[in-house]
Amino acid sequence: MIGLLSLAFTNRISATLVALMLLCVTLAFAASVGETAIPMQTVINTIANHVWNAGHEVDVIDAGIVWNYRLSRAVVAASCGASLAVAGAVLQGLLRNALADPYLLGISAGASTGAVSVAILGLGAGVLGLSVGAFIGSLVAFAFVALLSLQAGRGTGAIILAGVAGSQLFNAMTSFIVTKSASAEEARGIMFWLLGNLSGVRWPDVWLALPVAIVGLVICFGYSRALDAFTFGRDSAASLGVPVRRAYVVLIGCAALMTAVMVSIVGSIGFVGLVIPHAARFFVGTRHSALLPVSALIGALFLVCADVFSRMIVPGQVLPIGVITALIGAPAFALILCHGRVLR
Repeated sequence: MIGLLSLAFTNRISATLVALMLLCVTLAFAASVGETAIPMQTVINTIANHVWNAGHEVDVIDAGIVWNYRLSRAVVAASCGASLAVAGAVLQGLLRNALADPYLLGISAGASTGAVSVAILGLGAGVLGLSVGAFIGSLVAFAFVALLSLQAGRGTGAIILAGVAGSQLFNAMTSFIVTKSASAEEARGIMFWLLGNLSGVRWPDVWLALPVAIVGLVICFGYSRALDAFTFGRDSAASLGVPVRRAYVVLIGCAALMTAVMVSIVGSIGFVGLVIPHAARFFVGTRHSALLPVSALIGALFLVCADVFSRMIVPGQVLPIGVITALIGAPAFALILCHGRVLR
């Protein structure tokens, strides 16, 4: 028995190391491709110079492109993909709804309203940036949805319906502001941001996105057994000794905070939180102790690759990353659905 446990632990450690290596290789690849092709050796030498002060001779321009632009962008994309995938897996398990995703809580709609309020209406008198406005808007929308669901009832259906109502309300407010007050150029810029935009991210964004993704994954992983118990409903989970109220508050709050931070940095990126958890279930099943880390890994890899495609698919132009995720995510979700491996 001890030998089997030791073997399982060793296999899990090995799988984790392989996954981290795969992610590192993908990040390095993302830093090497673009309008200016940069050799992989240059990417490795640049990273070594900044991390370990290795002293390799690297072209200054290439090093600047790799470190200041592409690598930070790739790390933020990985953090965002992992966070949205984990949040989607948590909400699908907690609410027992195959269509639940991080934006169900109205966070994306609220972030949009906050962003346009700052960019178009000038709220904050120039002190608040677009990301700060989006973050505040997402928190306001989540608070609205939470209060509405508490008034409507305790069931998961109340949370879902409150999220739909909140999303519709804040989307309507965003449309009203853009239609009434935005110029054509402002409307185009806001639309580009709403569809997901990684062009402006730099290392300060990494130091926000990466810790949030890691801490969020750790907290949700700590509740993996509780999420397994919620598969049979709230009453069954309570009978198994799960602190239902605390689990709901922690998990929904954690999913909401992760989503709010990522949306405030990169805008709304659809389909990641919806499709990736189902793809992870296709490989590892429904046990959340395996589902959450695998969802995080697939989400990180998916969004990094999608960002690379967004920079390469149209020469000389960067497409909103949300367009790429939707183009890939919709057929992928249809394929998973046809194979019958969605959450029951």
